[in-house]
Amino acid sequence: MNDRTRKALIAGGIVAALVLSAVVVTGTIAKSGGRERSNMLSLAQDYIDRGDFDRALDILDRLVIKDAGDEEARALRDAAMTRKEAAQTEAELAGATDTANAGTLAQSLDELGKSIERTVSTVAQGSTRASPAPADGQDTATKDAEAAAKKAEADAMAKAEAEAAAARARAAEEELARKSSELRARMEAINALVKEGRTAISGGNYAAATSSFDQAVADLPAGEAKFSAQTYADIAEGYYEGYKRASSSPEGLESVKQAQRAAQEATRSDPADARPHYTLSKIYNDFEKPDLAQSELEQAVKLDPNNYLYAYELGKAYYRVRKFPEAQRAFESITAKLNPSYEPAYFNLGMTYKAMRNNSSALTAFNGALRLKPDYVRAHIEVARLLAAKGDNAGAAKSYQAALSFEPDNAVALRELGVVYTAMGKGAEAERLFEQALASSPDAITYYNLAKVKYDLGKASDAMAFARKAVELSPATALYHYQLGLTAEKAEDVDTALAAYAKAAELDKKAVDPRVNLGRLYLESGFVDKALAILEEAYRIDPKSLEANNNLANAYGAKGLFDKSVFHYEAALSLSPRDATIRLNLARAYVQSEELAKARATYVELLKLVPTHWDAQFELGKVYIALGETDAARKTLSDLIAKKPDFGARAEVESILAGL
Repeated sequence: MNDRTRKALIAGGIVAALVLSAVVVTGTIAKSGGRERSNMLSLAQDYIDRGDFDRALDILDRLVIKDAGDEEARALRDAAMTRKEAAQTEAELAGATDTANAGTLAQSLDELGKSIERTVSTVAQGSTRASPAPADGQDTATKDAEAAAKKAEADAMAKAEAEAAAARARAAEEELARKSSELRARMEAINALVKEGRTAISGGNYAAATSSFDQAVADLPAGEAKFSAQTYADIAEGYYEGYKRASSSPEGLESVKQAQRAAQEATRSDPADARPHYTLSKIYNDFEKPDLAQSELEQAVKLDPNNYLYAYELGKAYYRVRKFPEAQRAFESITAKLNPSYEPAYFNLGMTYKAMRNNSSALTAFNGALRLKPDYVRAHIEVARLLAAKGDNAGAAKSYQAALSFEPDNAVALRELGVVYTAMGKGAEAERLFEQALASSPDAITYYNLAKVKYDLGKASDAMAFARKAVELSPATALYHYQLGLTAEKAEDVDTALAAYAKAAELDKKAVDPRVNLGRLYLESGFVDKALAILEEAYRIDPKSLEANNNLANAYGAKGLFDKSVFHYEAALSLSPRDATIRLNLARAYVQSEELAKARATYVELLKLVPTHWDAQFELGKVYIALGETDAARKTLSDLIAKKPDFGARAEVESILAGL
């Protein structure tokens, strides 16, 4: 709903009160004297009743011109002007309702009752190999978890509201007992009408409901503002239930208008009644007006500070707009005083602390929820996530297992426990969990996780089908394409690997790994220029990437650009000083660029790290010869044959020694 429609709804709430005001004014007019004036006033009233406000205003303007002190004419004129404005607003609202898009309304309904408890956070990310991928939208398991959380919270809310309704009923009975028998009978009849209306609307009979509600309002006794407010509040709740029953239908849309009007009338009848503010907050939430919803909830809590349900909803309202300290205070008012046995308050307090990055307090809150409700699966999962985030994988595994003891097929717990097991090096256990999760939640992220763990276990051929399925279900997720590339390469399907790496790079403009692997495959396939182009792109993204520098050095060497090759080998070696292969490649690049002294020093350092690196010792001997250091060459090559009699190039070594 846009702002214009919202203003129309709010303004529309004034109409019922204005109609009542007009009736009162008419009663006063009937008592006035003067036949011509009386006829003009009656005619003006008739025009007003028929909605012809312009004619009515013409008549009333003439009366006021004749006698500026004619208070009755002025009052009726003001009422006519106000009703004209309200009617225009009603027309705007009707137009907005008639043209309402069903998809937009459905989207609004999807947001209904959005709460912290349904927030599903991802497991703290560890290494790429151990972490689940972000899903392209919500995966099935997450949606199922949210649906279950929504139902659990709805059940808790229904229980709380039922308790509140029972308390109100007892208070109303006590109040009725203090009235006269005649007034009590009248009030009981009105209550019966409201009950009939709510029963009718719950069954989809909107016409009967409206008739009962209208009759109840018409019968309201004068001077009983508190009872009137309670009646309007009951009617507002009834209409709101009708809206929720069929929100996008014409009846449902009309019901939400009537719910708002009745709630606003209740607040006018008794400004101290908190209940209609609560109903208004739900309406504003449904139509995505969080500021208005928050304001109404603040008013409800102010008027009824002991109602834990209002405090709970206010805490959620604060959370939605990221007012976390305020949300914390609201939830703590429940856990500390209003209802310490209400476990959803502890859970949402935990989510609030988590949003504030106060994980230790979040753990305490979640454990508070578990103390009250040991089978609170979402709380077990949140505890597990926090423990995993601080590196306590064993504790996280225990909490996930607790969740699964109550819901063995909970795909979120299965999947995330699989991630924890992967981090713990328990690949086989992780594989089993992912397979179990896949059986109950065949979504992209689970296919990815299963492909990843099978790949890590050396089952590349088995992993291929799962990697392909992840890509099929979530084609816009770069990480899934990258995993397909890894798996295909391991399975020696180079064409698939090339295509997958290229797609991953296309989807993620900042990803280095798929570009490095793509460049490396191009280089190995003899496409040096293509390899250079993609590897240079990877280097621009991350100049400190070990893989980008090392493979770029290889590509420049293949191109004969030895100076650039040396530059990137040096960069790679600075990032991994104990990597023997990089040091060997750097030494060879020095030789190719005729920097023999640097080559000698690099070979010497390499042999200190790996004394049995026979190829390096052979190549060092030849560098000594090139530098004219004959004695050093003779000793190096002689030691090589002595230590490695079966050296593959022994004949060449002996030939070189014979010539020294």
